[in-house]
Amino acid sequence: MTRIDETKPFMPVRFAVLTVSDTRAQDNDKSGDTLAARIEGAGHILAARDILRDERDQIAAQLRVWCADPGIDAILTTGGTGLTGRDVTVEAHRDVYEKEIEAFGTVFTIISMQKIGTSAIQSRACAGVAQGTYLFALPGSPGACKDAWDEILALQFDFRHRPCNFVEIFPRLDEHLRRK
Repeated sequence: MTRIDETKPFMPVRFAVLTVSDTRAQDNDKSGDTLAARIEGAGHILAARDILRDERDQIAAQLRVWCADPGIDAILTTGGTGLTGRDVTVEAHRDVYEKEIEAFGTVFTIISMQKIGTSAIQSRACAGVAQGTYLFALPGSPGACKDAWDEILALQFDFRHRPCNFVEIFPRLDEHLRRK
């Protein structure tokens, strides 16, 4: 089973948070606030934060800018993962991914099922890697953001988490780009 190895040092990760919404602003971005509070509360660094409208090209462009920034290790987006016509965050993420982390959506759905039952089927939460940066597309509700952070991301972004975690493989995420 999983555990925290207290003999290992905690290593802070630098996160960017992007809220995708046609209606949210800084003063009413509860999901972005939830993620920012959890990131900082866990001892990590909130390196960037922004809000964009549901526009696929703009979302993908911002993801690419943050992936190219050496001061950002992981990107969490919230919003735009549903089924309506304006929900384009998943498509924008997939435009950027080099590799998709398929199991993230599965594990997130299992966790969501325990909280909201079959309504979990309406989320298209996903994750991937690009340019050595992790990217996660989370639903736009504060509850979904809490569930993703508390049940998955807090553990996977803790270097002490065993048997494995995302932090320990950071140095190898972009090794294919360094090959000659």
